[in-house]
Amino acid sequence: MPLKTHLDEQPTLNLTPMIDVVFLLIIFFMVGTKFTELERKISLRVPEVADQGTLSAAPERKVVNVYRDGTITLDRVPVTLDELTDRLAAARTQYSDLGVLVRGDAKGEFQRVASVLNACKQAGIQNLGISVRIMPIQK
Repeated sequence: MPLKTHLDEQPTLNLTPMIDVVFLLIIFFMVGTKFTELERKISLRVPEVADQGTLSAAPERKVVNVYRDGTITLDRVPVTLDELTDRLAAARTQYSDLGVLVRGDAKGEFQRVASVLNACKQAGIQNLGISVRIMPIQK
């Protein structure tokens, strides 16, 4: 069995990476405070308004159902195609980015769904969606 004849050196701790990180953090915060100082020195006084509370949230999407027998409902209220166009156009005047979700019966006539989509287009609706069910892939 070999015997040690010399002493091992004591391990040293390399502080260079830690010092680099500290210097980078110091530079980051110095630059960040410099930008906030420049922003405070702008001679601009923003207008003041009375607090009216929070803004109202965007309305939820309108849901249009097209049933197998051709019945159309807007938010569970039966409507005709003309009424649908009028109601969507009126709702769009209140909120221009109004969304509409069209749900058609799978066994129903697709022409009815196409007519509903056309009515939505005539009402100026840009945000349209069609609801489908994703079936698992069968092997």
